[in-house]
Amino acid sequence: METKKIVVICGNPDTDSFTGAVLDRYQVSAEKAGHEVRRFNLGELQFDPILHKGYKEIQQLEPDLVDIQDAIRECDHVVIGYPNWWCTMPAILKGLFDRIWLPGFAFNFNKETKKVDQHLKGKTARVFVISGTHSPLKTWWKFGDFTNEIQYGILDFAGIKTQVSIYGPCEKVNDAKKESWMKEVGNLGTKGA
Repeated sequence: METKKIVVICGNPDTDSFTGAVLDRYQVSAEKAGHEVRRFNLGELQFDPILHKGYKEIQQLEPDLVDIQDAIRECDHVVIGYPNWWCTMPAILKGLFDRIWLPGFAFNFNKETKKVDQHLKGKTARVFVISGTHSPLKTWWKFGDFTNEIQYGILDFAGIKTQVSIYGPCEKVNDAKKESWMKEVGNLGTKGA
């Protein structure tokens, strides 16, 4: 099995959560299999998640954001976990993408071809979306696909081939069900998938 450089990003500001536990299981399994893992817990980093002037002015990246960009640039696989809050990701994770997913890093608009040059092409990603109290299927049925934004609007836009795993409602299932999810997560970590 080919070992990979993997970046793990916890998009829940509280790592003492089911999201944190999922990412812990992934990371431990990946490291045991020989993969190199760099972990970023967004709630512990120092950065302003607000893009104050949109893209009209350059907003200097804080050192933690530069570190994440460097890690993503160097990795083979990105793993992101977050809770489904109001049918989307937590604000801190959205703020991370607002700040780092910039022309020159993730993409460029090619004026000649009128297409997007994807700078992160060739990388893969796994996104874990955790639902607390609502069934992911019922949420999808009522509101539509709540993973389009991260899968297609952000990661795929930069060329990252992405797969999404959705678990929930984690507050309403028994421990056996949670452990079956964790086994699946562990297997993905072992494979670096």
